[in-house]
Amino acid sequence: MTTPRIASAFEGLIPPDGGLAVSAYDGSVAGNPDAPVRLELSTPEAVTYLLSAPGELGLARAYVTGHLTVTGGLYNLLDVLVPIIDDLHLRDGIKLLRELAPTHLRPVQAPPEELPGRARRAALGLRHSRNRDSVAISRHYDVSNRFYELVLGPSMAYTCACYPTADATLEEAQWQKFDLVCRKLALEPGMRLLDVGCGWGGMAMHAAEHYGVDVLGVTLSREQALWAQKEIAARGLSDKAEVRHLDYRDVTETGFDAVSSIGLTEHVGARNLPAYFSFLYGKLRPQGRLLNHCITRTNTTAPHKVGPFFDRYVFPDGELEGIGEIASAMQDNGFEIRHDENLREHYAKTLAAWCANLDENWEEAVQDAGVARARVWALYMAASQLAFDRHQLELHQLLGVKVGEKGVSGMPLRPTW
Repeated sequence: MTTPRIASAFEGLIPPDGGLAVSAYDGSVAGNPDAPVRLELSTPEAVTYLLSAPGELGLARAYVTGHLTVTGGLYNLLDVLVPIIDDLHLRDGIKLLRELAPTHLRPVQAPPEELPGRARRAALGLRHSRNRDSVAISRHYDVSNRFYELVLGPSMAYTCACYPTADATLEEAQWQKFDLVCRKLALEPGMRLLDVGCGWGGMAMHAAEHYGVDVLGVTLSREQALWAQKEIAARGLSDKAEVRHLDYRDVTETGFDAVSSIGLTEHVGARNLPAYFSFLYGKLRPQGRLLNHCITRTNTTAPHKVGPFFDRYVFPDGELEGIGEIASAMQDNGFEIRHDENLREHYAKTLAAWCANLDENWEEAVQDAGVARARVWALYMAASQLAFDRHQLELHQLLGVKVGEKGVSGMPLRPTW
């Protein structure tokens, strides 16, 4: 009888008294057998995925395809696994290859949920061209409106909430977020608001219903636009709010009193930030305000591109910049920066709530989107929650104003929100 040995290749890499156990299909175990978190390599294919694409991409492929299973929760797994991966050295990789490659390293097909790498996606057009942006947005947001209803809850808000208290519900926090944006923009009845990247229309409907504003929202997702249009009509807001399936660059109207950009900057691309903010500046009247709400890096020296898992499975062509880069792009294209707020902890709580919703509605989510797609969302949201918790990402609301004649900003002496 052959002695079990798959997991033994991980001995020395996984602390024997830590919070993680690694078990394999041959019955072997590495790490702490009594650990509350267990990563199980259920089939030989799981090992092949890990060896053929070391790091996050191989781990994602094995999990998405079901060859790797997790006990104890994805967030908890990543919490104990990420530091171990970060401490791995070249000799550790050589050890794994030496022990496992002879029987497990072979060509393996990526899951159908995985997009090709950036270079191969050039067939769709240049990165952040209109066509490629449209494909990227559709890939992520057009999964199904029902799937998003299960994950996001009634607000259908797919951006960071703002928790007024630690025990507030997700719905209360999303309402607070929209209201905070409205207050920062100083919206009043009769004003005109442009909401770019409007999602399912949550901001547009909140501003129209609670502030009497005339709102135009635009989104590249056809499914989002259809859902928003129906919801606007159902709420009796059709005379105040409109959502179009449209690239924001194709908005022809001008003279808006305010612009809200909630979660769109991540899709624009670092090189396109100047053109982006210049375009929005041109849409505003003098003294009009822009509220830019987006995920950022923790500094301005980190790479802009997202990692391979997020790029191929979640946000194709997504890029993140430091808040200093975004502020500079706004300033260099006419805006006076008036206020900045970091909601990092709020996004960790938001993601935790989305993860809980997905867990609670897992069976229906799988029935609607498929088990592989549901696993992608579970993994990416848990990883994102951990990144915000550990200060590897931030979420900033940056308020700018288009200064009017003789430097008049129309801003209060002190914030009123």
